Amino acid sequence: MIKKKRPKYLDLTEIKMPTPALVSILHRASGIALYLVGVPLGLYFFQMSLASEQQYAQFAAIAGHWFVKLMLLGLLWAFLHHFCAGIRYLTLDMHMGEELQQARSTSFAVLVVSLALTLVLGVQLW
Repeated sequence: MIKKKRPKYLDLTEIKMPTPALVSILHRASGIALYLVGVPLGLYFFQMSLASEQQYAQFAAIAGHWFVKLMLLGLLWAFLHHFCAGIRYLTLDMHMGEELQQARSTSFAVLVVSLALTLVLGVQLW
């Protein structure tokens, strides 16, 4: 009798993901968040701010709420991360930084720069 090869159980919480893989996953997630939340919310807020003085006052009141500011901070991070990772992927498409150590260092730089820019711009937003 032939023994069947069964699939090996992989516990995804135990696997250490390399930094370039994490940046890639976050790049996709941030793009989805910007498309599904950022664009509709941005267009709605933009329309609200231009409609009339009363709607602008309503927009200012909504945008001043702590939860909305937190959501805008998350969208700001998504934009900045997506932008920085996009620049990294453009350089990879030009065959620059493809070696393992360079790929790891540029992916770490994307995380650091996007978080630092979010902190700097988030302080001004809050």
